[in-house]
Amino acid sequence: MSAVLGLILPGLPHPLLRPEGNPSWGEIRKGFEAVRQQLIDAKVERLVLYSTQWFSILGHQVQAHANPAWTHVDQEFHDLGSMPYSFQVDRSFSESVVKHATKRGLHARTVDYHGFPIDTGSVVVNQLLNHDNRFQLSIVSCNMYADRAETVVWGKAVADALEHDSKRTAIIAVTSLSRRLHTQRVADADDHVSSQMDDEWNHKLLELLADGRLEDVSQLARTFAAQAHADNKLKAIWWLSAVMGAHNRYRGTVHAYGPIFGTGSAVVSLTPSDSEVGGHEFDEDDVEYFAGDREVLEVKPERPVLDLEEESSSDEELNQPTESGGSVVNTQKAPKPVGAYPHARRVGDLLFLSGVGPRQPGTDAIPGGPIRDADKNPLDYDAAAQTRAVIENIRIILEASGSSLDRVIDVQAFLIDMDRDFKAYNKVYAEYFTDIQATRTTIAIRALPTPIAVEFKVIALPGDVPKPPL
Repeated sequence: MSAVLGLILPGLPHPLLRPEGNPSWGEIRKGFEAVRQQLIDAKVERLVLYSTQWFSILGHQVQAHANPAWTHVDQEFHDLGSMPYSFQVDRSFSESVVKHATKRGLHARTVDYHGFPIDTGSVVVNQLLNHDNRFQLSIVSCNMYADRAETVVWGKAVADALEHDSKRTAIIAVTSLSRRLHTQRVADADDHVSSQMDDEWNHKLLELLADGRLEDVSQLARTFAAQAHADNKLKAIWWLSAVMGAHNRYRGTVHAYGPIFGTGSAVVSLTPSDSEVGGHEFDEDDVEYFAGDREVLEVKPERPVLDLEEESSSDEELNQPTESGGSVVNTQKAPKPVGAYPHARRVGDLLFLSGVGPRQPGTDAIPGGPIRDADKNPLDYDAAAQTRAVIENIRIILEASGSSLDRVIDVQAFLIDMDRDFKAYNKVYAEYFTDIQATRTTIAIRALPTPIAVEFKVIALPGDVPKPPL
């Protein structure tokens, strides 16, 4: 039997534990109540949850313990209180998902032992929808390294299991839309979506979902991730569309939307329908079997990027010659350049890196927080965390160039606030460069193109050039 209802639900604990704290949290709580009634009216017997908060690394996992029971405390929001839970899991369905996933080329296994930690998202959603264990439950993991192809196949494995099953089932993607949380404590009443751009993009997706255009949203996931701070690249939407059916034939209802500690969180239901609305030009492949390629959740750039670790890469491809001599290097594992420049360029026996900041590859998140918000208001930030992220990004680019951090010979560091940040920056710098003994110049500047406090410009020796003795 195919799924009778699809749901997109947030997994942070505020609507469960403190719905009175903010009007948005209360409205989202009411949205959960409306969805629960939908489940009852549709005579649903089982819920299948995919939570972006249950990470797996070694393939994919499915909860198969008959009665997981414990008291959960969220690692970040422990001040909100405890969440006791006791689930009734459909073990036979979990085993069926693993069997069909294996047939489709995935590595999958069940989890069946007492005390296995259940993630916050799964606990919150089950407690709000299924506190009386009216519905049986199945929870599948979110592989943190799986890109679209693998995630789609994982969803199709669940759909295969449903085809061999007669229970009326609702499919639930436990995910935020945008997921940039506040980096400082915010009073409950003052909670807001942390970025205006994120909020605007969230509304664009909700307009599509209200029209039942699930596959359009799935196809736009990479664009959304490039423009907003998407929750795990919206991979939960890839999975949901693969389970429910990759089309736009749904009746969509947006029951609630608002901030939960800076994230853009929505309660959305999608009921299969005979009519279709819209029709995006679908660019993503419809994958049936997983063949082993992983792109580690990178947003695809407009021009090809080169990665030393890709099986198809060669030295000739990695070091693309330029018209003016030398070669350039780009890698998907480093933050995407904000201008028309490569990550690195080799000329003769020297490797020159473009300015490198702390932005995280794929997400553009800034460790330690940005220096200002979308309205240009100054924010507190952690210069040490930014410095560490800068150096780790440099390491990634050097390794993609066939070099390494210990081959750096010169560093130019740029700080937007020398008086405030030099001490923290200098301490982290020493952790990495004391033994390397690169020359260094530290420069105070007024601003950088993105809301960061630290940037490095580096010259290094390529891997095939001997290092001179210190």
